[in-house]
Amino acid sequence: MTAPGPLAGRTMIMSGGSRGIGLAIAVAAARQGANVALLAKTDVPDPRLPGTIHTAAAEIEAAGGQALAVVGDVRDEASVNAAVEQTVARFGGIDYCVNNASAIALAGTEELPIKKFDLMQQIQLRGTYLLSRAALPHLRESANGHILSLSPPVNLDPKWLGAHPAYTLAKYGMSLLTLGWAAEYAEHGVAANCLWPQTLIATAAVQNLLGGDEAVAKARTPEIMADAAVAILARDARTVTGNAFIDVDVLREEGITDLSRYGGTGELEYDIFIDPPRD
Repeated sequence: MTAPGPLAGRTMIMSGGSRGIGLAIAVAAARQGANVALLAKTDVPDPRLPGTIHTAAAEIEAAGGQALAVVGDVRDEASVNAAVEQTVARFGGIDYCVNNASAIALAGTEELPIKKFDLMQQIQLRGTYLLSRAALPHLRESANGHILSLSPPVNLDPKWLGAHPAYTLAKYGMSLLTLGWAAEYAEHGVAANCLWPQTLIATAAVQNLLGGDEAVAKARTPEIMADAAVAILARDARTVTGNAFIDVDVLREEGITDLSRYGGTGELEYDIFIDPPRD
């Protein structure tokens, strides 16, 4: 029998998490004995995408954690407040708030429908704000409260600013909110950090939107982000806050330099907002 991990008995609330990176983080936390509450809209299967909030909950419990599946919309204040209330009622508190839910549309300004612009700002900005705001009173009561947003370092290179301004705004907005909370809640002992992958990650979004099988072949698995996320959450909230972490840097700090377990051992493609090193 393995010893309990540093997340054992802690409680995570996450937006989304039915599949991809969010699910991988939830399962990794569950392996350490964490309780995981998911707030997501995926109540019924989508023929285009694998997984629902219910299949995710089953995977969390199979991994050794306790799961709470709350069907709702992170954009809706009542849904978010209800999810937080149900999480606290079930598990007694909240230690980690993971802002995972996002929408992606990489079209240019004249091509992007306003409906998609609104969707990205509503999920990334409003959703991140609502969930973190509702969780914060409980994070302040935690012995090691963390906000972790899956958002990038704010890279102001014109290459990224001009590529897809609406998506860039939404993701940078998540990062700015998170870094703002790091400053606002430093005296309360609540950490707030961002986490972003160095390379593409093999998810449905990459498969469907960023190049199909060819892109997936140049990607690492979601488990690299999961291992980095649980490593961050295990750290002391009072000393590790206000960072925009990259997954490989977190793992390197944990002494993990052999990344072959995460696939993508051939030619890798750097993710959006990440500049490859200069020769």
